[in-house]
Amino acid sequence: MTDLHYLQLLSRTYPTALAASAEIINLNAICRLPKGTEYFFSDLHGEYDAFSYLLANASGIIRDKIEALFSRSVSEKEREELSMLISTPMDALTRFRGEMAPEEYDNWCRLAIYRLIQVCKEVSSKYTRSKVRKKIPPNFSYIIDELLHADDEDNKERYYEEIISSIVSTGTSDAFIAQFCDLIKECAVDSLHILGDIFDRGPHADRILEELRRFHEVDIQWGNHDIAWLGAAMGNQVCVASVLRRGVSYNNFDQLEDGYGINLRPLSMFAANVYGDDPCERFLPHVLDENIYDPVDTALASKMHKAMAIIELKLECQILQRHPEYGMDSRILLPKVDFEAGTVELDGKKYEMLDRSFPTIDPKDPMALSSGEQELMDRLTASFRHSSLLRKHVRFLLSRGGMYKVVNSNLLYHGCIPMTEAGEFDQVTLDSREYAGRAYLDAIDAKVRSAFYSAPGSPEQESAVDYFWYLWAGPKSPLFGKSKISTFERYFIADKKTHVEIYNPYYTHVKRRDTCEMILREFGLDPSHSHIVNGHVPVKEKEGESPIRGGGLLFVIDGGISKAYQRQTGFGGYTLIYNSHHLALAQHKPFSQLKENPRDCAPSVRIVENMPQRVLVGDTDTGVQLREKIQTLQDLLAAYREGLIKEQGD
Repeated sequence: MTDLHYLQLLSRTYPTALAASAEIINLNAICRLPKGTEYFFSDLHGEYDAFSYLLANASGIIRDKIEALFSRSVSEKEREELSMLISTPMDALTRFRGEMAPEEYDNWCRLAIYRLIQVCKEVSSKYTRSKVRKKIPPNFSYIIDELLHADDEDNKERYYEEIISSIVSTGTSDAFIAQFCDLIKECAVDSLHILGDIFDRGPHADRILEELRRFHEVDIQWGNHDIAWLGAAMGNQVCVASVLRRGVSYNNFDQLEDGYGINLRPLSMFAANVYGDDPCERFLPHVLDENIYDPVDTALASKMHKAMAIIELKLECQILQRHPEYGMDSRILLPKVDFEAGTVELDGKKYEMLDRSFPTIDPKDPMALSSGEQELMDRLTASFRHSSLLRKHVRFLLSRGGMYKVVNSNLLYHGCIPMTEAGEFDQVTLDSREYAGRAYLDAIDAKVRSAFYSAPGSPEQESAVDYFWYLWAGPKSPLFGKSKISTFERYFIADKKTHVEIYNPYYTHVKRRDTCEMILREFGLDPSHSHIVNGHVPVKEKEGESPIRGGGLLFVIDGGISKAYQRQTGFGGYTLIYNSHHLALAQHKPFSQLKENPRDCAPSVRIVENMPQRVLVGDTDTGVQLREKIQTLQDLLAAYREGLIKEQGD
């Protein structure tokens, strides 16, 4: 029997045998419900509009429900309109109201509410009524709850008709419909898994994180771009420089200044002053999105970009000098530049530099920041550390995030498990200890958290804060997984052979089933019914690459939600869907195409594995927890009946 002291504590929640029995009945019933739908995203890279859209229509799940309910009774046009209404209710309502006369619009609203009731019943059918009630928006909770259970009240037809008529006549139909649509979307996806790289390239990682904070059940596996932002938030100056270089290079001024409140005026003034006569042609920003609140002239942005690139390269050299244990001495590049001759020597070969204008570099001490650069970095670092919204997002990333997650027989991680050429887990030294496989990821997770929770200014914290940069760009970082990050070469050397970044052997080995089986066993999973879900490397399907690898054991779902990758991938990204019937990969069109033709929004969905039988809650990790609770409640019930614990109450 469970420890009697614990049972006495539990009796405060269940003070009678009847209360314990009722909860046992409830939990056993929940175990027999179908499991909720899990939804997997990777490499969002700031693409808030695309992410929000895909989440709103649940990668076509809601449209499938509409087709199942109404394909024989409702026209295709009306089914499309209903799908659009649920995905983007306020936009759709504004459009429909503008297209109809007031009386016609009121009648349309009545019909829409009836149809929304049917869709909501369908998507919420796998939940208990109490769980659905918790999701209902508070303003209309009583009304929605009544409408959802209309089938149980045959003698109240007029009552329900009057509810809907009153919603319309009081002028609250738009607000009611919008909140009903939100409830449908809440019920369509039970849990959300984000496999890293929320930040960089796209315009609004800040809005993505706000959306995730509102979601009821979400976990995050850190990516290398997320780690760089965590490092910047903790004051790692090379991470600050790196994050800002990418932000400026992708024209993300709205996110930096309006979103996170990073004051870029010192940078713009410094860049205009130092690089005023330099055209900075190699530093033109990638303008994939226009800024609304903080537009910056392209010429000035190019100067800001170069300023941050030079500072970042200097700080990289400094951090590598401080940490010879990183084994990256070959990446201390600035001392290899002959600034007078305009050449650089790499791997025994000299290359012409594409840019020779370096007003802040002292050839005698090329790694040192100038006084102006140091003052600038101190101000920018303070701006990162004082951003209240960034602090909230950092806390969220720590509380909901980690290096990997094992959930419902799936292993989730962003990048790789470092391996040797022979296909074994690579032995990596971290803080003078050797780690490999799962133990290495666990050690990294602990070190990342120590940056936030160790004593401020302690050697442990300083070491952990510096380590964020290694995780961003180190060759044995499981979040990076490449031989080098060729920032210097891409800016300054024409020979593209020097730009090549060699992937860790992991990426070759996981094409084989036996390697994936080895990884799954390392994390305590049975390969006969488990999978690996991976991100980080875009799947170039137009070049023949497949997202399914390792004999069906591994799914790579970085398919190009980011506009920056769509030229390589040829489409708008993957999502993985795991419901009670199957695992399915949804391939999406680029969001720009969906905006132009929203009616052509259906993704291409392929079922990659059918479940041998419908998966119930009792078959999941939640089911394990529920059975443990049931056993404890049965112990409490036995304690009541044997008189070991007295029932409470009147």
